[in-house]
Amino acid sequence: MPNPRISADSTSKAGNSPHGGKLCSLLVSPERAQELRSESLNWPSWDLTARQICDLELLLNGGFSPLTGFLNYSDYARVCSEMRLADGTLWPIPIVLDVGDVFARQLNTRTPVALRDEEGTLLAALTVEEVWQPDRAAEAAMVFGTQDESHPGVAYLMRSSGPYYISGTVEGVQLPTHYDFTTLRLTPAELRAEFAATGWHRVVAFQTRNPMHRAHWELTRRAAKSIDAKLLIHPVVGMTKPGDIDHFTRVRCYQSILQHAPSDSARLSLLPLAMRMGGPREAVWHAIIRKNFGCSHLIVGRDHAGPGPDSNGRPFYRPYDAQKLLASVQGEIGITMLPFDMLVYVEELHNYAPESQVPGNAKVLNISGTQLRQRLAQGREIPEWFTFPEIVHELRRTHPARSKQGITIFLTGLSGAGKSTIANALLMKLMQIGGRSITSLDGDLVRRHLSSELGFSKEHRDLNIRRIGFVASEITKHGGIAICAPIAPYDAIRKEVRRMVEPYGGFVLVHVTTPLDICEKRDRKGLYAKARAGIVKQFTGISDPYETPADAEVRIDTIGSTPDGAAIRIMAYLQDKGYVAREDAYLSADAANHPMAEQVTTTAA
Repeated sequence: MPNPRISADSTSKAGNSPHGGKLCSLLVSPERAQELRSESLNWPSWDLTARQICDLELLLNGGFSPLTGFLNYSDYARVCSEMRLADGTLWPIPIVLDVGDVFARQLNTRTPVALRDEEGTLLAALTVEEVWQPDRAAEAAMVFGTQDESHPGVAYLMRSSGPYYISGTVEGVQLPTHYDFTTLRLTPAELRAEFAATGWHRVVAFQTRNPMHRAHWELTRRAAKSIDAKLLIHPVVGMTKPGDIDHFTRVRCYQSILQHAPSDSARLSLLPLAMRMGGPREAVWHAIIRKNFGCSHLIVGRDHAGPGPDSNGRPFYRPYDAQKLLASVQGEIGITMLPFDMLVYVEELHNYAPESQVPGNAKVLNISGTQLRQRLAQGREIPEWFTFPEIVHELRRTHPARSKQGITIFLTGLSGAGKSTIANALLMKLMQIGGRSITSLDGDLVRRHLSSELGFSKEHRDLNIRRIGFVASEITKHGGIAICAPIAPYDAIRKEVRRMVEPYGGFVLVHVTTPLDICEKRDRKGLYAKARAGIVKQFTGISDPYETPADAEVRIDTIGSTPDGAAIRIMAYLQDKGYVAREDAYLSADAANHPMAEQVTTTAA
């Protein structure tokens, strides 16, 4: 670990241990808060990221007790290497404030910094004591046990976090403002007070970042019953794993499932946590947090907070590593783990049973998360043994069948390849079907109306494609179809657009593979000739590269193909993947009889 660049005589910020029950709230008095608002107008401001806002909220309200601020260097170094603060207190995950290089270099010891949300609201003031540049690769190896960026925690650390960390005294002005599910967002002090008022002395918490189905409900019900406890469903509504179902849908599912609980036996409260998907260490972290929220027990199942497979297809952590680590420290935390095996549905019993207790000849039924997403996308039945009908209803509201989803069709290729002509033919065929709004984002049109001030440097080209991606993602989010036809020569920015769109619907990359010499012969504007003469600079295919996509869903070579035939090939792919209903794919006799119609299944990649 490198030494801090700026040091001060700062002691560990551990504060009091949570095991005695004391909460470390960092919120100052209303009078002091008003002083800070006035003084902060002249301070440097840091606009907090989504993850930092989650961390700050749990620091301010005591959810991260015993911490009284972002970790200083000595605490950070020992947390990474030993899961302990500098004074020896157990703490498994680094809670740090990462900032950019330019911002870090304007800070000195005792510099006051205004910590603001995305709207500029002052949430807290930090008086700088230390600034240092961490070894993030070493941090990843120690905290997550890997440097593989297919781990979402590692990916965030290496790609998204700032290169400098800062620490110092934190004074909380106000908690972040939430406008959703406000009655369910209880602080540790509020939840403890509610438990005391209702006589809930033994409370078992259930950590989740997914909708709850019958197996989850059975697990939580049996766990609470086994120790005669009340149940706290305590889902994460901060940052979870990329691709997870949004928390709005999940909370509606939790509210629905609570209807199956006996009166005064279960409670729902939301946790604004930014998960790291850290497996065993994260399980210990979750236990400390739930202790702070007044719980006596925590359910820990198979692969708790697991991030999925690594880049070689192997799991990052063994199935019960989290249970083993938490079992070794639960006495120190002051919370009891309830370990559970995975429950599976046994057809002969018409009930769920622990996986390890299923008779050898019994038929086990299960639907994986991937299979559930496929059923939703295809509009297929989801059986009642798997989940409750009201949960299916909520999931279908926000995850309709693909034929009702929004979709972006992104055509890429050299200038003159035929992208715009194919896009227009495709537009007409989709308009003929109807049912969804369709928007054309042709490269030239976007340049004229959305990016007229941009040039053709790589930076400006990327910005142009990023703008197209943003508009396409909004169209897709609202159930429409966006047809994009820019050159988009660079692979990284095409992948960025895919990541922008896919959380909201479908994304189909179409590579129009027309060779360069054919594109030059078709050039009516004379751009290729000007590029070869050096008149037009940074021209794709001549003086600037075109990076051939390896991830295109459909490839079209326009030699020997008509625009109509190319559009039919794209329609065939959309039909095959369910984005267009089978009966709608070929509405006109011309399309149905087109010679390309027989080739689509073999030519669509």
